Amino acid sequence: MSTPGTSRPERPERPVRVGTRASALARTQSEQVARALRDALRRDVLLVEVTTEGDVSRAPLAQIGGTGVFVGALRDALLRGEVDVAVHSLKDLPTEPHPDIALAAVPLREDPRDVVVARDGLTLGELPAGARVGTGSPRRAAQLHALGLGLDVVAIRGNVDTRIRKVSDGEVAAVVLARAGLARLGRLGDVTEVLDPLQMLPAPGQGALAVECRLADTELVEEVRAAVDHPRTRVAVAAERALLAALEAGCSAPVGALADLAEGEDGDELWLRAVALSGDGAAAVRRSTSGPPHDGERLGRALAQEMLDEGAASLIEEQAS
Repeated sequence: MSTPGTSRPERPERPVRVGTRASALARTQSEQVARALRDALRRDVLLVEVTTEGDVSRAPLAQIGGTGVFVGALRDALLRGEVDVAVHSLKDLPTEPHPDIALAAVPLREDPRDVVVARDGLTLGELPAGARVGTGSPRRAAQLHALGLGLDVVAIRGNVDTRIRKVSDGEVAAVVLARAGLARLGRLGDVTEVLDPLQMLPAPGQGALAVECRLADTELVEEVRAAVDHPRTRVAVAAERALLAALEAGCSAPVGALADLAEGEDGDELWLRAVALSGDGAAAVRRSTSGPPHDGERLGRALAQEMLDEGAASLIEEQAS
């Protein structure tokens, strides 16, 4: 009971609960977002682990559903009110918006390129013909085949440590991974080659994170956006994802795309490159375009249509069948 003339103490605000997958990489990514939210909101922010189907199953991603396999359980926890924020690798996010969930923020993107971790510090070009190279990505596998190096590309699953251990144990001569994940885990010292996007275009959205909230939590959506959104990253990945959506390809399809913002004569210009490949890399449709950043999504859709006109759909469908 408060005494006359004194104000009642304010009840402390409930902590913001951030849903995350349990892997070391997912927790590291989510903690980066949580730290930014703590600094901006001046509130307690807690991580809440959520197990997804992609964490439990060891089957190839395309076999267990591909797009959204790491996302569904986090979104379910968000909609049930068990967490207030969900953090995903943006490349795992379905391109179709969820009617009850807002993409509140896209933080500053890490370097989106792919990298090689190989035995004896070798690059892809230095590996002997027939060397086993592991990847869980049809996109990477197709582009590895397209390089024409005669490598034996094998499918692998597992977290970053598991995949790198396959190299040290001699199960494979090399693995191809996203540089962003190694950077966030402090494992860049393991990298033996950073792949130029001319050799290996990354997955649409690779290196970026997606921070989601319930659409009805309008105040939290605005707070999260103000705290962690990076507009230039959002513009770039929006163009990449618009292309992916127009191609009707999921996150496990053999499609690569990368958008860059560069300074042009009349201000910033957005450059978008994309590729769709057959599973064996023998056939590919490559296209690029540029235009004003505010027009990024339209550019992505238009570039996708050019690729479809050149036969990209048959390449994507071949891999899915």
